[in-house]
Amino acid sequence: MKKTNIVFIVFSFFLMANIACTQKDSKEATKQIPAEFIIHKERLLDKIKGGWAGQVIGCTYGGPTEFKYNGTIIQDYVPIPWADNYIKKWYDTFPGLYDDVYMDLTFVEVFERLGLDAPVDSFAVAFATADYTLWHANQAARYNILQGIMPPASGHWLNNPHADDIDYQIEADYAGLMSPGMPNAASEISDKIGHIMNYGDGWYGGVYVGAMYTLAFVSDDIEFIVTEALKTIPEESNFYKCMNDVIRWHKKYPDDWKQTWFECEKKWSSEIGCPDGVFVPFNIDALINSAYILIGLLYGEGDFYKTMDISTRCGQDSDCNPASAGGILGTILGYSRIPDYWMTSLKEVEDINFAYTDISLNKAYQMSFNQALQVIERNGGQVSDDDITIKCQQPLAVRYEKAFEGMYPIEKTVLNKQITNLEPVSFDGTGIVFKGSVQAKEDNYVAKVDMYIDGELTETANLPASYTTRRNELFWKYELPKGKHTATFKWLNPQKDVSIHYSEIVVYSDTPKVVNHQ
Repeated sequence: MKKTNIVFIVFSFFLMANIACTQKDSKEATKQIPAEFIIHKERLLDKIKGGWAGQVIGCTYGGPTEFKYNGTIIQDYVPIPWADNYIKKWYDTFPGLYDDVYMDLTFVEVFERLGLDAPVDSFAVAFATADYTLWHANQAARYNILQGIMPPASGHWLNNPHADDIDYQIEADYAGLMSPGMPNAASEISDKIGHIMNYGDGWYGGVYVGAMYTLAFVSDDIEFIVTEALKTIPEESNFYKCMNDVIRWHKKYPDDWKQTWFECEKKWSSEIGCPDGVFVPFNIDALINSAYILIGLLYGEGDFYKTMDISTRCGQDSDCNPASAGGILGTILGYSRIPDYWMTSLKEVEDINFAYTDISLNKAYQMSFNQALQVIERNGGQVSDDDITIKCQQPLAVRYEKAFEGMYPIEKTVLNKQITNLEPVSFDGTGIVFKGSVQAKEDNYVAKVDMYIDGELTETANLPASYTTRRNELFWKYELPKGKHTATFKWLNPQKDVSIHYSEIVVYSDTPKVVNHQ
């Protein structure tokens, strides 16, 4: 072969390779949310049903492991069971497992009853007066609302020590399902409802989950969905930085979800707000649990089982996280494409109302579908007999907010004292939280207690004995001048057979406590 021919062949090879790379880069560069997206009505309903179905299946799958593996993964050799009648079993024996779902349905029902412009107070009152038991940010918000502290103040960290917790994150599915292709519409809904119980990173968890749902209607590329949805979160927030890290670590360790999990633990697992999680492995923050949703989605690679299993095996709130991951993937796939292995059990319960509601899955499917059509039309889309045209939205970042700014837990102390035996409590810092409870034979008893800081009345609090309406923490005070302080209490309406028990205190300062390892 002549030398010139060899040179020509080599040159042609490199030219073709360069063209191929350029085409690939161009394809990646032009990958974007479409301006319009046309979807058949049946397919839209199929995707909405897939979102609800995936959420219920994921919640059920992870149910037995919830908060049993804190600060550790669930090892591969630990079996996570499943059976054909598994969901029905949980419906019958522990319906409270589905708090993710019936909390969502509280808001779906208000939209159904009052329309898209329902005022935030209607959602807040429906949520606060429901019969179900609540915890963490939800319970703190319920107490606030019943005491007249309405949203957004009910979720603000100064009024809610659990503002960064996972609560709205597990309840935001409805916002995405009713806003297909419209992440900003979902964010607007979440701004109103998510601030009932959360603030800062706790709110961002719901905004992000809602945005991922919306984009699951118009793309089946999981990496694209999670990356585009993250544009709804301000880049300066820790929440954005953590999710961005997970996406980056997935690219660095594409075949090892456990390595990404360890990187998250090293960098993002510190608890600041939730008094139950400070200085212990328990972590109910939206930030770390959202990371586990993301790990499941990215490493699950579109496989329904792998996605749920990995999100579950990350630990902590390991029923809520696979519920969100399963719901997002269920929306991508659609109800009709979720494997029969999971659907056999689901179909057994679709006409059964969730606990504390008169709404079944079949009703929820239709309610969300009807609401989605309304949101589509409100945002410039068109609904015809067969096809629906969605005016898609490019995601915009919501406003920046940060809970517990400049606050660091420095001490957690066991008190284990009744109020009648509690001496003045001295501490050195900028804030304090008192954990505890009121015990009474009469469930309707409400203790009235004054809290004094340095001799000045800080608050007169109503402390219900009822577990449903209880105050999650007895007292707290943030943003104190740095230095030594003394807290005292005066019980204004003591009664026989009633006790007020102080269990622990958490002290904060404006700088972390330095640990000397020498």
